[in-house]
Amino acid sequence: MERDKNILVTGGTGFLGSYLLRSLIQKGHTKIRALKRRDSPMDLVRPVAHQIEWLEYDLLDAAYLCDALQGVHQVYHCAAMVSFYVRDRKQMFRTNVEGTANIVDASLSCGIEKLVHVSSVAAIGRAKNQKTISEATKWERSKLNTYYGISKYLAENEVWRGMVEGLNVAVVNPAIILGSGFWKGGPQEFFKLAGKAFPFYPTGSNGFVDVRDVAQFMILLMESDIHGERFILSGETWSYRNLLTNISKFMNKRPPTIKVSPFIQQVAWRLEWLRQTFAGAHPIITKETALTAANSFHYLNNKSLRTFDFEYTPIIETVRQTSLQFLEAQNEGMQPKFLELT
Repeated sequence: MERDKNILVTGGTGFLGSYLLRSLIQKGHTKIRALKRRDSPMDLVRPVAHQIEWLEYDLLDAAYLCDALQGVHQVYHCAAMVSFYVRDRKQMFRTNVEGTANIVDASLSCGIEKLVHVSSVAAIGRAKNQKTISEATKWERSKLNTYYGISKYLAENEVWRGMVEGLNVAVVNPAIILGSGFWKGGPQEFFKLAGKAFPFYPTGSNGFVDVRDVAQFMILLMESDIHGERFILSGETWSYRNLLTNISKFMNKRPPTIKVSPFIQQVAWRLEWLRQTFAGAHPIITKETALTAANSFHYLNNKSLRTFDFEYTPIIETVRQTSLQFLEAQNEGMQPKFLELT
């Protein structure tokens, strides 16, 4: 019985990890262990925290990970660092690449039955003349690949290396994940911008997916006999203008009307770089995010749909629910929120 398996989740207090933990509990799992940093905020998991065994950890402490995995059958590796700031690159590569290598090595040493790894569509690669991307797309060196994408590509290679060494693995490659959580950083910045009636919109488009769908698919994948495969998880392709316009509509704010030209983008990220340099602030726009937002990518989700009896949540519904929760959070001091599971 899958419900009798001992499960370990890395990154359990983070955005995706918190939804995964609540989904596992909803499905009846009771033997769940989660790794967290000493200073990790518990806001997103507080209602279910008492149903989970928590261990403080450092992904870079390989010896400790072997202890944490004792008696564990299944591992969900959600922990990662997402950043597009130059100053974070060294730590991001250590966390994403070295941390994943340590999880793989510990899983091999402890005889873990299966590892499901959270990668990213950014790990598949983005070539200038290739706008439609599938699981079969080959990685190419390109200026459209962010350093975050490179770190996730190298991390995923560690997982495939573990497979060669005898570990059962499966990989999910989510597009941009939407949903309520902490309102600072990540995709939640779209909702903050719309909440301020931000007048500008970038010209590109991208894939988007509901956070609950990613968590649900990961559980289906873990509890299946599938291994050695990767799955793009993308509900729909939307333009950034469409996304910001719909968020604005649900918040009763003025939608963006000014297209950000390539010239404006180049000026904007350089001004942000100066602000970061002299004020020590995190930039809102970086060279990488400006370049990504100016391009259009379509991620094929056919494989995910035909593998399981699985349907994606309409992105318009994810946007509506998250927008309404953002408005609630504004009246509550921007407290973190989480969407109800379906």
